[in-house]
Amino acid sequence: MSHTSDLPLAKYQQASPRPQTVIIAVLLGLIVFGAIIVSPFGGWKQSVLFLIGGLFGLSLYHASFGFASSYRKLFVYRDSQGVLAQILMLAIATLIFAPFLLAGSAFGQDLRGAVAPVGVQGIIGAFLFGIGMQLGSGCACGTLYTIGGGSSMMLLTLLTFGLGSFWASLTGSLWAGLPKTEPISLVQSWGWLGVAGQLLVLAAIAALLWQWGRKSLPPTESKSSTQPFSLRNLLYGPWSLVFGAIALAILNWLTLLLAGRPWGVTWGFTLWTAKIAQTLGWNPATSEFWSQGMGAEALSQSVFADITSVMNFGIVLGAALAAALAGRLTVKRPPSKWAIAAALVGGLMMGYGARLAFGCNVGAYFSGIASTSLHGWLWITFALLGTGIGIRLRSLFQLSN
Repeated sequence: MSHTSDLPLAKYQQASPRPQTVIIAVLLGLIVFGAIIVSPFGGWKQSVLFLIGGLFGLSLYHASFGFASSYRKLFVYRDSQGVLAQILMLAIATLIFAPFLLAGSAFGQDLRGAVAPVGVQGIIGAFLFGIGMQLGSGCACGTLYTIGGGSSMMLLTLLTFGLGSFWASLTGSLWAGLPKTEPISLVQSWGWLGVAGQLLVLAAIAALLWQWGRKSLPPTESKSSTQPFSLRNLLYGPWSLVFGAIALAILNWLTLLLAGRPWGVTWGFTLWTAKIAQTLGWNPATSEFWSQGMGAEALSQSVFADITSVMNFGIVLGAALAAALAGRLTVKRPPSKWAIAAALVGGLMMGYGARLAFGCNVGAYFSGIASTSLHGWLWITFALLGTGIGIRLRSLFQLSN
């Protein structure tokens, strides 16, 4: 299987090749080595976060948990299984995040949710991201875990994703004056009443999608969301979408407790590109963002000191390990020149859009809604509008749905 977030689980469920023992051993060695080398930059927590990143990668791969493909299946085939799994993930994360966000700390660690302003800038960014993830055939975490699974095309998406997000960091002043509110968190504003309100909204959306999906799917349709659980599947895959949703929610909760904030992805891409640009002669003093505060501090330190980067490295290795366990870790060539062009354009749009929208499908949507931030709801609304446009544009690049 050329495992990307766009490929159906049915292929994964065909007769499984034998695990790639030598590659598994090498990858386990790399994971242990990675956990050791990041430790001096943040202690044991940095090492554990790297390993949690690995578990994210393994979970995403084994569950074939795609965001972009789930939205496209919803639009094109009225297949709601992937989106229903996301709603389950959001509901679980909302419940387990809430008491800790209300407390504001846990085990001596200050905690903050992924909360950002609601504004025009976010609308534009989410819309661009929605188009980009359909052209790029993946999202932020999808780019990483499919690279781990051997996709060479997603390396091109990652390249322009980083360029787009770095470009957006240099042009932030263009958008700073657009209308926006202060960050709004339901749990901080209304406590458990806000949490209950969000859960009711998620339940209502799930009920509507369930009815809509049941009417559209043929009776014999394979239900990847109900893949039977076994200890063998836990290690070698495949996982059901339900199990993947539960795993991702718990891993994001662990990230919150250890990092002090929820899971994010795209900041790592921005930082890597800035460091490469600096190596090539770019002067950070020319940028307001990179010459002070968070940007300047991140540039002055190793990438191993950056939590997002460390977890991103873990995601790639974890997905590679999952692919090797499934016996499917091979390098996959891009299917066509048109697909390459789409990947490059899609990555650029996702990178720029994520920076404008205060995050991607992970940082803004998953972690944002789990934190009961209204900007997460704004993000998914306009990302879905962009998705509709992106699906129509796929035919220009000879991409199938």
